[in-house]
Amino acid sequence: MPSPTRQLQVMADGDDGTLLKVAFASSDRESVDQHFGSSRSFSIYGVNPERALLLSVIEFGELDQDGDEDKLAHKLALLEGCIAVYCRACGASAVRQLLAIGVQPVKVVEAVRIDELIETLQAELNEGPSTWLAKAIRRSQGPDSRRFDSMASDCWEE
Repeated sequence: MPSPTRQLQVMADGDDGTLLKVAFASSDRESVDQHFGSSRSFSIYGVNPERALLLSVIEFGELDQDGDEDKLAHKLALLEGCIAVYCRACGASAVRQLLAIGVQPVKVVEAVRIDELIETLQAELNEGPSTWLAKAIRRSQGPDSRRFDSMASDCWEE
């Protein structure tokens, strides 16, 4: 199981609770150029319609694309709380495991710049999210604590 060789946690005091965590499989922290399973590093950003903050960078070193699923367990744990991971490719088993923890894998075709992907995501948040993004937003907000208020205000007689 690969544990990170280095992990940078950015202390951001600007998170007002509206940031959605998004991971990018990147070797240079500028573009998405890595396969999920063999990604040497992830850059994790907090994104909302107005801003994006780098939250952490996790580096693993060299990993093979060998189908060894044991290496995925640690990566999956590190991505918990993210709504999506952008990568060049992702195996079927990894896709199932990511979706099971609520992380949407997003495949990109070329070495797309992270800042461009963030801008596209922010535009989507402003214009109205797609189905997967709307579900991810609901998951990240948790259950509505007021969902039973209307029932409680009704008179219930037994």
